[in-house]
Amino acid sequence: MLNNPLVATVVIFAFIALGEWLSIKSRARIPMLLTAMVGFMIVGWTGLLPEDILDKSQFAALGAILIGPAILHMGTMIPFSLLKSQIKAVLISLGGLLVSCILILTFVTLIFDYPTAVAGVGPISGGIIALLVTSEKLAEIGLSSLIVVPALVVAFQGVLGMPIALNFMRRYALKLQKDIDNGTFVPMATDEELNGKSSEESESNPVKASMTLKLFFVFVGAAIGVALGEVTPIHYSLWCLAIGIVGLKLRLFEPKVLEKSNSFSLTMIGIIFVVMGTMAGVTPQDALSNLPSVVTILVIGTIGLSIGGYITSKLVKWHPYKGMPVALTALFGFPGDYILCEEVSRSIGRNKQEEKLIFNELLAPMLIGGFTTVTIVSVIIAGVLVQTL
Repeated sequence: MLNNPLVATVVIFAFIALGEWLSIKSRARIPMLLTAMVGFMIVGWTGLLPEDILDKSQFAALGAILIGPAILHMGTMIPFSLLKSQIKAVLISLGGLLVSCILILTFVTLIFDYPTAVAGVGPISGGIIALLVTSEKLAEIGLSSLIVVPALVVAFQGVLGMPIALNFMRRYALKLQKDIDNGTFVPMATDEELNGKSSEESESNPVKASMTLKLFFVFVGAAIGVALGEVTPIHYSLWCLAIGIVGLKLRLFEPKVLEKSNSFSLTMIGIIFVVMGTMAGVTPQDALSNLPSVVTILVIGTIGLSIGGYITSKLVKWHPYKGMPVALTALFGFPGDYILCEEVSRSIGRNKQEEKLIFNELLAPMLIGGFTTVTIVSVIIAGVLVQTL
């Protein structure tokens, strides 16, 4: 029965639905993505699910295609005027990574050895590409036994990072709520900048109002981003993000374009299927045999990101509860950063307007921080450090 693609999809979807239910009931204290990933991994270990259930579902393949359009959509959520103000988010991300890398290279080298420290430091800064760079170099120099370390770090870093980031984000959201009540709240961007002007022309023009055409243009933009990623050294996700931001500025795309085409929820579910797939190859034996080194890297790395995020937040005059989650995005990146913003705003906001205000304040720094660490810096760190082995 599980060979049927629809049945297999429903079984995997059940973990996501359970995570969403727990997130709502716990008022976002339990991250949805954490429940889905860990639940899927543990049930897989019991043998109740076929090892290739994700392949049988075929939904993860769709999710892989949708990553580019989703990142372009994220670009249409960040007005150019807001983007210019996010240099602080970039500095906080870099500050967190700097302290984290120094601590890992120092203490993990002392406790285990230098190759183990390098195997973990690239992936802890976030990213599948950093994992691939590190793994290829370890195999090349004959340290294949260490390849499982970066794989496990990538698989489990969100388990540690998401609850901590969520806790800080909830506290900052409560602070925002007090500012709203006191009348001292100043939004980073106006509602018009974030959502665009209501256009009667687009509503009356069936071509501009067509959801199919809106979705088609998003896919065209994402395809251009992917193509540019293949012919340039710049990762495709950065091209897709840039195309979304510039396209919004030039009015080629509407703000929050996938939401306007009623496609965003399905897109996110598809991408979560892909993220859950990162846990599929982790066996209990892998987890147990490398547990000491992986736990050490994760704990020291998380402490380093938190300390670096706190110090840099103070230096750039941001509230630590706002800045520290930005540094911690290195541990989960997209789509975790978006999902946490959604969960916190939904659980703290007392009405739809307040929910939107909190969401808008959280989203831009988290996205910019995530793309800084996961997409750019992690690859640079991994590429440089593996050359020292």
